[in-house]
Amino acid sequence: MQKELNLKVKFRESFRPFAPSILIEHLTSWFNLKTDSPYMLLVSDVHDDKQIPMSSQEQKLFGIEKLNIVKSEVPAITHVDYSARVQTVHKETNRKYHQLIDKFYEFTGCPILVNTSFNVRGEPIVCTPEDAFHCFMGTNLDVLVCGNQILYKHEQNQSLAQDYTNKYQLD
Repeated sequence: MQKELNLKVKFRESFRPFAPSILIEHLTSWFNLKTDSPYMLLVSDVHDDKQIPMSSQEQKLFGIEKLNIVKSEVPAITHVDYSARVQTVHKETNRKYHQLIDKFYEFTGCPILVNTSFNVRGEPIVCTPEDAFHCFMGTNLDVLVCGNQILYKHEQNQSLAQDYTNKYQLD
């Protein structure tokens, strides 16, 4: 998922990590962290019982080869060193996002969603519904939820599509 998001949505190098948004009530079961982190300011290792140890063969790999190894039950947010930059989500301060993650948890048993800024490489972060629509139409996202509206890519006017793939050079 990390590679897919980077290459097809963010249009950036495949190795760039993503952050986990986790329901605060499940934090200590998934991360070695006991402190609130609502602004993604803290890095923590994925909890030991959620990690998948690398084999001796995998440990010998280097660079991008090592990045492609599944290192935990939540590989899209697990960095090469088993860490993640955590965002805790509270019902009291972010009710809708908490409800979304909780519903995902009901379906999957995982109280974590991948979190990233809403923009593509080289573009500013989305600030308005119009920005969101333009970004949506320039990526390989299938669905955009904005407020109480749900837009499906296949239902949009395809002449509004943008191509970000080669607009900016990679870092």
